[in-house]
Amino acid sequence: MPQGVQRFRSIAWLARLYTNGIVGQRVAGVCSAADRAATMSTTQTTIRLTVNGRIHDVDAAPDTALLYVLRNDLELNGPKFGCGLGECGACTVIIDGVAARSCVIPISACVHRDVITLEGLGSRDHLDPVQQAFIEEQAAQCGYCLNGMIMTTKALLMQNPHPSESEVLSTLQYNLCRCGAHVEILRAVMRAAGHVAEGHK
Repeated sequence: MPQGVQRFRSIAWLARLYTNGIVGQRVAGVCSAADRAATMSTTQTTIRLTVNGRIHDVDAAPDTALLYVLRNDLELNGPKFGCGLGECGACTVIIDGVAARSCVIPISACVHRDVITLEGLGSRDHLDPVQQAFIEEQAAQCGYCLNGMIMTTKALLMQNPHPSESEVLSTLQYNLCRCGAHVEILRAVMRAAGHVAEGHK
């Protein structure tokens, strides 16, 4: 096999691991439920989670990050692995009506709580108004930050249906967008809140 092809395949393999949060888990010293089973099986237990209105019994260590269970066990890939430190917002979910960073929240803290992921907002045929607003304003480039932007916006509108622009900016200030789509994102949030600027209807 040519060396270039072999290197490409290795990079692609690492990319898949990173996308699934596996590399990030090990860098942060936090293993997935499957990894922990080999070395910490005595700490594994069955934990009941309520996600998107459905009850799931998950076999995992109590300190496993919620993000890894959502993606690897429940196959809910809306929340993304970004920084692994709760700083970028890509992993955001809504827990009991509050936007939360799932990469730093252990599943033990989610028992008896309602967790909502991006998949729980709407469907292809019936989008949530926030999702629809982001589509209409074309508020995306690479799209990696969108989960966090949409879920944070949804949580804001659940508490304050008609926020001002300054309130929106304050709420989203810790959600990172590397592509610089902030203007379109702000317009999308304001549209979802019922404030549609002239020329963007």
